[in-house]
Amino acid sequence: MSHATVYLDHAATTPVRREVLEAMLPWFSARFGNPSSVHRFGREARVALDDARDRIAATLGAHPDEVCFTSCGTESDNFGVIGAWRAARQHGRRAVLSTPIEHKAVLAACHQVVREGGSERFAAISRDGVVDEHSWRDACDDQLAVASAMWVNNETGVVQDIPALTETAKSSGALMHTDAVQAFGKIAFDLRSLPVDLLTISGHKIGAPKGIGALFIRRGVELEPLMHGGAQDRGRRPGTENVPYAIGLATACELTVQERDAHCAELLAMRERFESRVRDAMPDVVIHGANAPRAPHVTNLSIPGTDAETLLMALDLRGILASGGSACQSGSVGMSHVLSAMGVAPDIAHGALRVSFGCLNDHAGVDRAADVLVTLARKARGLVTA
Repeated sequence: MSHATVYLDHAATTPVRREVLEAMLPWFSARFGNPSSVHRFGREARVALDDARDRIAATLGAHPDEVCFTSCGTESDNFGVIGAWRAARQHGRRAVLSTPIEHKAVLAACHQVVREGGSERFAAISRDGVVDEHSWRDACDDQLAVASAMWVNNETGVVQDIPALTETAKSSGALMHTDAVQAFGKIAFDLRSLPVDLLTISGHKIGAPKGIGALFIRRGVELEPLMHGGAQDRGRRPGTENVPYAIGLATACELTVQERDAHCAELLAMRERFESRVRDAMPDVVIHGANAPRAPHVTNLSIPGTDAETLLMALDLRGILASGGSACQSGSVGMSHVLSAMGVAPDIAHGALRVSFGCLNDHAGVDRAADVLVTLARKARGLVTA
């Protein structure tokens, strides 16, 4: 990537860290054993896999047997919601609760519950993108199997009060799941004191490869496996374990936690610098969720009179790489379901850009990105000549 390119899509994915790649490489070649094999190659792989599980658990404040490896955040979300619901329905609980601003993995999992004979409930959202706790509480009763709320929204960066939502859900006897894909490394937490039952993380958001994630499953929580065919991971997730990627995830988790405080301070400084620079030049810019608690690495903004798809293409041509929202929509730039649930007017929502900061950014690049965006927005609004 040339030095002129400014990558502002870290919420979509991050580059694999050098330390992560170096830790993984031996397990692709000389150390290739199957951890289920009883010979020494297999035993060596088993030790490495168990060590990776131990290390990830330590970063979460969990027990090693509470860490279940998955292929990604989407699989973890599906397992957490559908697996927990299938187990709980045997005890007469047939409803799931979530919010309309979740990642599509959770929303689709809730819809699957309905197809299997259950029911879905969705709590109301404020105009700032915060879950209405009264609406959430009203949806928690003795029919609720599992509740799920994303800790940090992947489009707006708005932070939910997961401890409070968890307390309410669990007081009704339900299980609580949170998608912490954007929260891990941005919000300090310890699962020894946070009583969520299920928590999702994803490797490629924190410098590990695409294709590895994990689901925290608290001891005693029942889940029905989504797949069948083997006894791996205590029967919860059959299939030969991906040893090199598990090692990569463990390395990335450790580095992320070690660097969290300093990194978040830098991310916040860049986000505020970017927003201030754009706001000074375009006072009518709309920062979505600006009045709510937000994670430091994401800003979602609309400049009235502009179109997101046009701006994104023009930015790309100038070496500025951003997105129109979630990166999980097949590359399309359409009406965001998150902004729609927040009550954002369609003409404003269609102009929304997500800018997310990370390891590839510095202040000079942030300034350049803001200035280019302002120039393009002014041109789109006819305020400057071509």
